[in-house]
Amino acid sequence: MAPDKKAAAESATEKSVVNLSSFYGQKAGMTRIFDEHGNQVPVTVIKLISNHVAQVKTKEKDGYNAYQLAFYEKREKLVPQPMAGHLKKGQVAPVFTRLSEIKVDKADPAVVGGKIGYDNFKASVYVDVTGSTKGKGFQGVIKRFNFKGGPAAHGSMFHRRPGSIGQRQTPGRVYKLKKLPGHMGDLVQTVQNLMIVEVNLDKGYMLIKGSVPGTKSGFVRISKSIKKAL
Repeated sequence: MAPDKKAAAESATEKSVVNLSSFYGQKAGMTRIFDEHGNQVPVTVIKLISNHVAQVKTKEKDGYNAYQLAFYEKREKLVPQPMAGHLKKGQVAPVFTRLSEIKVDKADPAVVGGKIGYDNFKASVYVDVTGSTKGKGFQGVIKRFNFKGGPAAHGSMFHRRPGSIGQRQTPGRVYKLKKLPGHMGDLVQTVQNLMIVEVNLDKGYMLIKGSVPGTKSGFVRISKSIKKAL
């Protein structure tokens, strides 16, 4: 990016800081720390990545109020042109490749292009973390549903099979939601009431007590807890 264009983009994206109840981060892995009493605390490390308001949706125009966030920064040449055009329209530097919406009760169109801040997320604050679980591929019923399986002896012909799944002539079909082999994992899952242990803006990370859904380097949505407030 040319120096003039880069300076203009930076000035546009940093014109304001918006504090919302949710933002997107990147899971960096897990580690442990020790509290003041010497107790071991398992924590998940969240990398704080740039989130910018690319579009503001209002109830009058779109039927609902929401902020559209742009994140996952890449080189400008790797951003598709439709995405780059959309970001430029929202006064955001065209270096992001993902969009997601945060619904709110009231949206302010004046904050478009602003950068998401972390004033609402301090140590000892409870959050809900949403992410996609690890994908396991196509799995059988023993791994997928913890079936016991059949005899392991030779000739039993029933080792890891699910067993009978049908009925008689009535109803003559397999019921829905029957536990059978199939795709496992890669589901959107939310873990509630996790406590923030530390937020380090200088080094760009956040420590959350416990584990969160998703793989290493996966994106997670961190929101203020809807059941706990501190």
